Amino acid sequence: MNVAVLGLGPMGQALAGALLDAKYRTTVWNRTAAKAGPLQARGAVAAGTPAAAVGAADLILVNVVDHDAVDAVLTAAGDAVAGKTVVGLSSDTPERARRTAELVAGLGGGYLDGAIMTPTATIGTPAASILFAGPRDRYDAGVQVFDALGTPTWLGPEYDRAAAFDMALLDLFWTSVAGFLHAVGIAKAHGIGPTALLPHATGIVDILTPIFTEIAERADTGHHDDPSASVSSVAASLHHLIATARSAGMDDAALQAFAGVVEKAIADGNGAKEISVLTP
Repeated sequence: MNVAVLGLGPMGQALAGALLDAKYRTTVWNRTAAKAGPLQARGAVAAGTPAAAVGAADLILVNVVDHDAVDAVLTAAGDAVAGKTVVGLSSDTPERARRTAELVAGLGGGYLDGAIMTPTATIGTPAASILFAGPRDRYDAGVQVFDALGTPTWLGPEYDRAAAFDMALLDLFWTSVAGFLHAVGIAKAHGIGPTALLPHATGIVDILTPIFTEIAERADTGHHDDPSASVSSVAASLHHLIATARSAGMDDAALQAFAGVVEKAIADGNGAKEISVLTP
């Protein structure tokens, strides 16, 4: 199978490199043509236009900044898309995934939406996690290529499903990063440096897996009684944390937003229930 990679930022470079390592004939295109140089030296074919890149391949991977850019590149490719399988690997909203699928269908091609959930360094190894959504036959036809990139997972035929997973997981990722940065600020206000805090912060990360597991299982079953962590206990902890953040001169808006959810749950009579009751 001939493969094209459109977009040669760090992730696009990694995708094309993994394909070359797996001995796939790989055509590459980038708006800044010079970025294709290192890949050409390894055996890739550089195309001068999106249409030329798409026309040279059976399977087209598009990894650009967002779906505005994806759609612009595919529109530029035009009739060359007909009969091809296009895989969008750019992070954006579920609604944009659906719109790109419609664009590709209008050009006569088939579409899979994808979400790369791991860093560039993992691409080409089993540690890379890539989620796919769209027609199963399109996924099955390309799965050997996807295996060369990492560990692929097909989520279902709905075009927006990979993007929905992507956004939910990015929500978890960035709120976690924001939480760590906020914690560093509170610690610093009390004379504790980031590296001194770090081993204890990673200890918190380690205990999140069983906590997430319990919340997910309880949320799925609707069983919120016999709590290991009650909503009322969360309220007390948040009260102390908000006071500490304020005394450190830290922004407490995110904590206040969560406290509002907790206080509403208590007002609704759920204070003695497990925190899983807070799931929407």
